[in-house]
Amino acid sequence: MKLPIPEVRALVSAALQRAGANPAMAEATASALVLAEAQGLGSHGLSRVGQYSTHLRNGRANGAAVPQVLRRKGGALVVDAGEGLAFAACTLAVTEAIAAAREHGIALAGVARSHHCGVVVDHLRAVAAAGMVGLGFANSPAAMPAAGGRHPVFGTNPVAAVFPRRGQDPLMIDLSLSEVARGKVMVAAKKGEAIPLGWALDADGQPTTDAQAALAGSMLPIGAATSPKGAMLALVVELLVTALIGGRYGFEASSFFVDEGNRPGLGQAFIVIDPGALAGSDGFFDRIEVLLAEMLQDDGVRLPGARREALRRRAEADGLEVADTLLAAWRGA
Repeated sequence: MKLPIPEVRALVSAALQRAGANPAMAEATASALVLAEAQGLGSHGLSRVGQYSTHLRNGRANGAAVPQVLRRKGGALVVDAGEGLAFAACTLAVTEAIAAAREHGIALAGVARSHHCGVVVDHLRAVAAAGMVGLGFANSPAAMPAAGGRHPVFGTNPVAAVFPRRGQDPLMIDLSLSEVARGKVMVAAKKGEAIPLGWALDADGQPTTDAQAALAGSMLPIGAATSPKGAMLALVVELLVTALIGGRYGFEASSFFVDEGNRPGLGQAFIVIDPGALAGSDGFFDRIEVLLAEMLQDDGVRLPGARREALRRRAEADGLEVADTLLAAWRGA
């Protein structure tokens, strides 16, 4: 069934509140999930409502949490998510970072004791709207080994960036550091299909084409077949959002994909930079366009974020297709 976005958002918010989320948490989460779905990112969209609702009911997420700034020094601050769903805490962190960057030129806002934060670059949209550059990082429950290792230590640890443009959609870059999204392996496992070598290891740390064995083992970092670079990047992100911010390591957090387990207590970090403090805003915007013009000389180049924005606008105009099974689950939540 196709429904207008505001109606979908209200349904999701109501389902999350029935599961135990306070209104602010539910509304922030619903907005994020609907935005992800509108961009064609179903793995981070409406399919997560059931997962989050179960985590709220089972105590894996604290539905009563109200995020607050825990400490602040100059352009650096930490927001305590209170072990609730991540989205309201991330919104607070980014809002505070924008204000601090206006004053100091640059700011870093961390979020501690957090949960799954969805599409990381979406948290940075407000940064681009403020005419600033944003970087985002997050860790997740362990799914990838360290370089040369066999057992999962790091999460897929997404990295995101946003660069504003004059009168145009910002550049929006978002990637996880695994060779392929874990969701693709899960789909292959459900279909009984093999996966390519180089995607994952089995529980014994051996390369595998068996999707079920891969789910019981670990994902491989990007480029793992030829280089430790992906694992090194995952290590950088892990330390940024844990040792520096106060989040829990991925190997200390229960998987998002199980109903029972601990409160993940993971971390996110957002860096906001005011171009006016460096090259100057006019110079920054001018130089962005010089690079993009050079890139677009080749017909096959697509600017990062362009497809997502086109899908979002279409969904805002036409509504979102929502499966009847999801509607029934939400209304019965």
